[in-house]
Amino acid sequence: MAAEIVNPRSDSDKGTQSAESAAGEPFDPAFALHRGGKMAIQATVPVRDRDDLSLAYTPGVAKVCTAIAEQPELVHDYTWKSQVVAVVTDGTAVLGLGDIGPEASLPVMEGKAILFKQFGGVDAVPIALATTDTDEIVDTIVRLAPSFGGVNLEDISAPRCFDIERKLQERLDIPVFHDDQHGTAVVTLAALRNAAKLTGRGLGELRAVISGAGAAGVAIAKFLLEAGLGDVAVADRKGVVSRDREDLTPVKRELAELTNKAGISGTLESALAGADVFIGVSGGTVAEEAVASMAPGSFVFAMANPNPEVHPDVAHKYAAVVATGRSDYPNQINNVLAFPGIFAGALQVRAARITEGMKIAAANALADVVGDQLAADYVIPSPFDERVAPAVTAAVAAAARAEGVARR
Repeated sequence: MAAEIVNPRSDSDKGTQSAESAAGEPFDPAFALHRGGKMAIQATVPVRDRDDLSLAYTPGVAKVCTAIAEQPELVHDYTWKSQVVAVVTDGTAVLGLGDIGPEASLPVMEGKAILFKQFGGVDAVPIALATTDTDEIVDTIVRLAPSFGGVNLEDISAPRCFDIERKLQERLDIPVFHDDQHGTAVVTLAALRNAAKLTGRGLGELRAVISGAGAAGVAIAKFLLEAGLGDVAVADRKGVVSRDREDLTPVKRELAELTNKAGISGTLESALAGADVFIGVSGGTVAEEAVASMAPGSFVFAMANPNPEVHPDVAHKYAAVVATGRSDYPNQINNVLAFPGIFAGALQVRAARITEGMKIAAANALADVVGDQLAADYVIPSPFDERVAPAVTAAVAAAARAEGVARR
């Protein structure tokens, strides 16, 4: 049985916090919340007496070990393996903080773990690795994999994140999912589907411009094209990623072959002229004049945190639908809408991997939650909408079965 994630702080801890504040240190609720960490492991079976001990540990546990040794698939039934995900990082691309190292990444990884539990009922264990070498990371995760039902890669810098995910998918028979890429892409597609529906258009009629050619930007571009978007151009710091550029990395060269059917070159701002969609995953600021040059009825998804590439007040002057990555504005593009349900669905059917079809099913289910309430300020549901995780879980499990990657 899976363990429950609980808050480990005691009343004595709270007393310490109060004492610190009373001693004259400024009170910061973020530090107060994080003292002692945000999670712990709690047993789900009792160990009250000798009989309980003999069942939970020796000698009773030996029977279960022997059975698993004889039939390895029983590990899913008699351990927590099929209900637990490893949340793995090397600390090189943490939030907007950059390469801050494995220790400093732990508060974020703990946060990810409690979101898995809160929103998807999935147990997760944060793992911060003291290496940035691609092969060392891959080998380490492969060696840890027998303990887990899935691997969520988190906050690993591009372009290494692409190679790490690909190599792990080749070597493991459990779901491997880089949330910075695919979680963002799933939620973006869901919001974009509903924005298009609201304005009476199909995805195939839209031309998008993405600011940022890192993990999220590359994944979003590929995923939107897979879902049927008309065209998308991606811009990095040097301008639009196009075939005529000679300074592209292998990842960006591949991206240039897949995107930009219109053959646009030059700056991000020039690409926005006449565009239907702006998607920001890079930071920086987009000039108001460039936003004003977009097509009538455009969509602005400015997702940089805490400062969107286009301020919502500016975006609303020109766009029919505005979304950000912030919780204090409507239409928050938040990965927590996707990854808990995606993993819950994959684990439910013991999927060997997470396919494109499973991700598209997740996006469609997420969009459908909005239903008849669809409006310019409501194209994506709230993370606290209790319908979200069950809908995504069911859709992903059904898609896994349909695509033949489910094992139960």
